[in-house]
Amino acid sequence: MDNTTHKENAFLGSGWAFPVSFSADNLQLNVSANETNINESINVILNTRKGERTLESDFGSGLQQFMFRKIDNTLKGEIIETIKFALLRFEPRIIVQDVKVAATDIINGVVEILIIYIYAQTNTRHNYVFPFYLKEGTNLARK
Repeated sequence: MDNTTHKENAFLGSGWAFPVSFSADNLQLNVSANETNINESINVILNTRKGERTLESDFGSGLQQFMFRKIDNTLKGEIIETIKFALLRFEPRIIVQDVKVAATDIINGVVEILIIYIYAQTNTRHNYVFPFYLKEGTNLARK
């Protein structure tokens, strides 16, 4: 990315890369900026449980409440509303236009969530695909 593009998108922000990591070359904290920073922010919001942050107990989407539920239209509607509300509240740089939920792997409980959004300041349209697992993964062998 050239310097001009970086300056044009500076309003999108920058911050710590997620997951938090350090550069092996100079031992500096890795940062993300622009579109990457927004996608990482969306990922953090959707993966955070309500009450998980000590000083900000309302932060997060609380999607984990939908684990082990039957995949039907009611569940899809609840997921859509939960995501729209969480992103409206915790990610002010975007405006969510649509959220689509599709059961891609019913046997393993995988639901794919497509979030279509625009940047609030430029009206540029983007999307983000979030895989949500209704059945929590485990590496324990069955006996």
